[in-house]
Amino acid sequence: MTIDVKPLLRGEVNSIKLDYMLPVEAEGVRFDENAHVVGEITDRAGYMRLVLKLSVPYVAECARCLDEVCGVYEEDFERTVVTNGSLSDEQLDENVDEYAVLSENGELDVDGEVAETVVLGFPKKILCDEDCPGLCPKCGKRKKEGDCGCVTKEIDPRLAVLKKLLDN
Repeated sequence: MTIDVKPLLRGEVNSIKLDYMLPVEAEGVRFDENAHVVGEITDRAGYMRLVLKLSVPYVAECARCLDEVCGVYEEDFERTVVTNGSLSDEQLDENVDEYAVLSENGELDVDGEVAETVVLGFPKKILCDEDCPGLCPKCGKRKKEGDCGCVTKEIDPRLAVLKKLLDN
């Protein structure tokens, strides 16, 4: 979404409220809906600040038991809004996560940065429960569904000869 910031620059308003939907994608996660982005751009005597909060429902697999996990991912996004040319390229490169740069025609487009924040901030491993026991390494049954009966203790084949001595 492109935001027209000219009324803010002219001093006609002190803030611009934002409320829109943004499509996002991430690997290994399904987003059934677009991200809901809410926030505002405020002007405090020439110091402009963009503050956004986004939330998006997701469906993913538990990293241990492969159960489907549903939840809502939320992320805060804050930037200082600067006009084009007010900072050097070196300053922008060093503080890439601090500034949002207005285009020369007084518009601001941060959708790419917001979507990137979701991709980078989304957890790499999702768990259905903090204490999820996972799957049985032998048969693949989910351990939280109960005991599968598989032998969990294996004797190292190199030490099997010693077991025979203990059995005698």
